[in-house]
Amino acid sequence: MTTLDDLVASGTLGSMVPIAGLTTYKLGGPARYYLEAENEGQLVSIGEALRDEPVLVLGRGSNLIISDAGFPGLVIHLGAGFAQIEFGEGGTVTAGAATPMPTLARACAGAVRSGLEFCVGIPGSVGGGVRMNAGCHGSEIKDRLGSVRVVNLRLGRLDERKPDELDLEYRHSNLQPDEIVTFATFATEPGDEEAIAATMRDIIRWRRDHQPGGTLNAGSVFKNPPGDSAGRIIDSLDLKGTRIGGAHVSTKHANFFVADEGVKAQEVYDLVWEIRRRVGAELGVWLQPEVEFAGPFRASPHKEDR
Repeated sequence: MTTLDDLVASGTLGSMVPIAGLTTYKLGGPARYYLEAENEGQLVSIGEALRDEPVLVLGRGSNLIISDAGFPGLVIHLGAGFAQIEFGEGGTVTAGAATPMPTLARACAGAVRSGLEFCVGIPGSVGGGVRMNAGCHGSEIKDRLGSVRVVNLRLGRLDERKPDELDLEYRHSNLQPDEIVTFATFATEPGDEEAIAATMRDIIRWRRDHQPGGTLNAGSVFKNPPGDSAGRIIDSLDLKGTRIGGAHVSTKHANFFVADEGVKAQEVYDLVWEIRRRVGAELGVWLQPEVEFAGPFRASPHKEDR
């Protein structure tokens, strides 16, 4: 039976590949195994060798914190072959999973197609956007999603799924770590060029005015609890500026945690759990992380098991 080590020896996979630069925090250790995939066939064929190894699908890394020790399994990064955008009949647009969401929004704007303007405010890729049902400014991926192509790595199978098969809820889908979105099709409609441009300008302006651009961060750290905002809750306890090592709560937006150059991933991890603990202890609200942690982390003294 072929193993991942066999695939490393054949040159199919890389080993101990640095991946910090593929995340917005720019920190963390290497991937034990690494695949830069350019087509679905490569993904389908990897299943035989995968066995029980953990899998991390890495898009733009905009909501990801990788351990200082790296990731102990297979990291898959989708390459340029998954960054295509095609307009179809009936107002549909199909985008590869590696396509940045803002790129998709601008392509639709250029074609004067409306409905995906909100994507200009989402820093991740199409694949990650589907996986977490990303959204902003009152819209979510599920509002426009028509279908997705998904590779099940362990079964070596390619399927097409509809939104009602994905259990899409607020920042949630039922996609498993070894299931990879490769392409997604969305619905759009004819729009007004000036109105589309104005909507996108408003979203970009709002982000510039309210979020800490030009810093190392991973976007919103916590999910918003029902009927409230995680940022407002954290701010209400005067926790802006709270620091652990080289990581601190942004003074501009309390649900963004900023990393100094040279910060350790463990320090960001500890800050996340410290803020959660303090909010829970003070208000009885136990915020749920929106960011994901990949690889081993030392148990945080600030973490509450809730």
